Amino acid sequence: MNQRHHEIVQWINEQGRQTLQTVADQFSVSVQTIRSDIRLLAEKGLLLRSHGEVIPFPHRENISFDQRRIRNAEGKKRIADLCISKIADYQSIFLGSGSSVAEVASQLNAFQGLQVMTTNLHAARNLCEHPDCELTISGGKVRMRDQDIIGGDAMRFFQRYRADIGIFSVATTNKQGHLFDFTDEEVMAREALVEHCHYKILVIDSTKFEKESRCLWGRISDYNCVISDQKPSESLLSNLKYQGVEVLY
Repeated sequence: MNQRHHEIVQWINEQGRQTLQTVADQFSVSVQTIRSDIRLLAEKGLLLRSHGEVIPFPHRENISFDQRRIRNAEGKKRIADLCISKIADYQSIFLGSGSSVAEVASQLNAFQGLQVMTTNLHAARNLCEHPDCELTISGGKVRMRDQDIIGGDAMRFFQRYRADIGIFSVATTNKQGHLFDFTDEEVMAREALVEHCHYKILVIDSTKFEKESRCLWGRISDYNCVISDQKPSESLLSNLKYQGVEVLY
């Protein structure tokens, strides 16, 4: 996928439904070129097209890791850079599922003596070349779409260990700061992760703010640190600071 395709997907996901002409104007190309771009992106399952319009995938649906990875890619790199500032050598770390967490894992090579436990196969792959890291991954059922471990195995995996830091993400958070995931299995794994680490870091890119999904568990204020690529709303930011949550953006 070329750079323009990445930018088109990101822009549509941020701006919502657009006509082909509007997209062509935004990227300074012809409608014919945009039509060809959108056809390819639709075939890859990254966008929807309908009657001369381009439509993002609904946020209520759990799209694949590859689709999420290119959504707000620069924002996720920003999140990872900020998250690294909370990590030190010789720490034990839980890594949850998700593309933002995998991006954090890709930037851990500078640290020594890490002990990492994860159900996230993308994060594990990023850490396989780490020069000084003890890596433990969960056994169990692989969710092919996201390439992570799900179900009771993931929950029991995190229950067996204790970690200095837990780093994880969620599907969405609404205006009131409630946290949502797509399935009960994701909620169970996150609950176990949260309960068995000392310092809890929630990484959440700005495309997930002020939205809801199917499964509700917990609040954004339950965590020690919230890291995003953009400033949260004033009301949410004020609430988090009042409750002693560190916010980085």
